[in-house]
Amino acid sequence: MTSAGDIMHQGAECVREHETLATAARLMKERDVGALPICGERQKLLGILTDRDIVLKCVAEGLDPEQVTAGEVAQGRPMTVEADEDVEQVLRVMEQYRVRRLPVINHPEHELVGMMNIARGMPQTRLAEFVTAVCAEDSPRSKEVLDTPQGA
Repeated sequence: MTSAGDIMHQGAECVREHETLATAARLMKERDVGALPICGERQKLLGILTDRDIVLKCVAEGLDPEQVTAGEVAQGRPMTVEADEDVEQVLRVMEQYRVRRLPVINHPEHELVGMMNIARGMPQTRLAEFVTAVCAEDSPRSKEVLDTPQGA
């Protein structure tokens, strides 16, 4: 059985809840990523911040990314998966909720240990099925991780 921990990107870097969106944007650029977990004390996952969040919830609203914090923009409760969960089950959940980014946590501490990286170690046919399910055009748009039931 392949687990989420086997294919996740280990050591995902967090943006802290009190850091500004400008700082988060610089981290995204440096890491070449479009999303960062928002963490509190001891790597406790509080949310996910996407580049889209920065643009729509800050810049488009005329707010200053040097003043707005990651914690102020975070909404909802992020869906998570535990590191030892079977990857096929994880993919089914991601497909069902049409999410592209999924934090991996340990239990019971609820500490972030990584982010799902679906491309690593996945057969090409399964990857194609996943991308088709998550990005299908019959959806108004693919959802982000937020505002979905945790552990669904």
